[in-house]
Amino acid sequence: MKEIDPKPQFVVCVKNESCSDLELRKVYEVLPDPKAAKDDYIRIIDESGEDYLYPASYFYPVKLPKVVRESFRIAA
Repeated sequence: MKEIDPKPQFVVCVKNESCSDLELRKVYEVLPDPKAAKDDYIRIIDESGEDYLYPASYFYPVKLPKVVRESFRIAA
C-alpha cells in the first residue's frame, strides 16, 4: 500500500471549463482523496467554500515555500 504524503499539496488552476467556482491562476490546497485520484480527479475547496472533485487536468502541482504553506493554515 502506498503511503500518503503528510505534507499538504498545492496546485494552480490552469483550466476552468464550465466551472465557475474555480479561478484561473489561483493556488488551491489539495485534500487527500485516493479514490478520486484513481479516476484522475482531485478534491479541493473551491470558491464556494465547499470541497468538490475536479478533473486533475485543470490543475498543475506547485511547490510553495514553507512560509506560504503556513499562511494557508492561518487563513483556514
